[in-house]
Amino acid sequence: MKFSSHPVWLVGFRPFFALACLSGLALPMLWALIYSGTVPAPSTSFSMVQWHAHEMFFGFGWAVLGGFLLTATKNWVRVRGHWGYALMFLAAAWLFERAGMVFEGSWPYFLFAISNNLFLGAIVAMLLWTLLRNRDKDIYRDNYLFLLILPLFLISKHLMLSADYFEHGSSMALGLFRVAFLVMLERTLFPFMKDAFQIELLRNAKLNTAIKLLGLSLIFASFMPPVLAGCIALLLGLLLMVRFIYWKPQLAVQRLDIAIMYTGYLAIVGQLLIEFLRLTLHDEWPLSMSMHVFTFGAMGLIIPGMLVRISKGHTGRKVAFDGLDKFALWVMMLAFVLRIVAPLFDPADYTRWIFLAAACWFICFGILGWRYIPFLLQPRVDGKEH
Repeated sequence: MKFSSHPVWLVGFRPFFALACLSGLALPMLWALIYSGTVPAPSTSFSMVQWHAHEMFFGFGWAVLGGFLLTATKNWVRVRGHWGYALMFLAAAWLFERAGMVFEGSWPYFLFAISNNLFLGAIVAMLLWTLLRNRDKDIYRDNYLFLLILPLFLISKHLMLSADYFEHGSSMALGLFRVAFLVMLERTLFPFMKDAFQIELLRNAKLNTAIKLLGLSLIFASFMPPVLAGCIALLLGLLLMVRFIYWKPQLAVQRLDIAIMYTGYLAIVGQLLIEFLRLTLHDEWPLSMSMHVFTFGAMGLIIPGMLVRISKGHTGRKVAFDGLDKFALWVMMLAFVLRIVAPLFDPADYTRWIFLAAACWFICFGILGWRYIPFLLQPRVDGKEH
């Protein structure tokens, strides 16, 4: 069997979910070691805060988002999708970018520029090609959102590594991931709740469209007058809360694998309310406060459950969360408490809370990697090719 035909290269989620597990366990712990001075920071022209934010969004975050979109887009437009050499190239480009972010200070500028643009530029082009070329077969009318937001990731990435525009880039990246998560939650929670409880969730086209358009506008929040951005964040948070009430959370809490997605949904609401307060009443609050509510609350809680579901379901296995899967989810909920809640009551031990939260990420993604990377490297158990 040719290496390009190995099962890991058959579908986009396979290589990138493996990379997501590895980066999820490594990147937060590496940041904790650098932050505490235990490990020397690499010599770069950008700060370590910029490095950390970039790697969590464009290293870990895009390993997950890239794997999800490469898999989902082919299903949305009913095509084979990118596989084989295309996925090998993308995985190599992702690794090249990680190396560039560490060795930027000793590399020629042109080499770093290539490393920093190759992966994201290529995967965005591939995803846009899939959606645009097969637009007539697209089962989701609102996929225009991805046509709009995918190129903007490239802009936010460069702003994030600029000393003068870091906060703009970070705010844009958060806004872009928020839109992606809102679309994903809207599309996945309906079938999850129907399968689990035989119920239909509220489908209100006007409400759903308003939520997505407000989310789209907040991508540019840092370029707006603060009060305007804050009011839009408040309105979006309120609309999300109204929809949440109608999405039967009293049933969702009965199943941890679904409840954790609802908790991630609430974290998005919480992040929006914090932004409203920051932008209108407390301009001394740093952006990092609401950013960590999003990264730990939305990304940190939703992504592990999504990795388990897709890694099992798309390799032909029954989607059922066993005791170890649930333990990994509880560990990530503990990470949220340690990183977001504990420092509010004990700010003097801030570094310790960072270490403990990073340890939770290490444990969770260590478990997921140990359990599911072997699935990603094997053929489907139901005999289907991909």
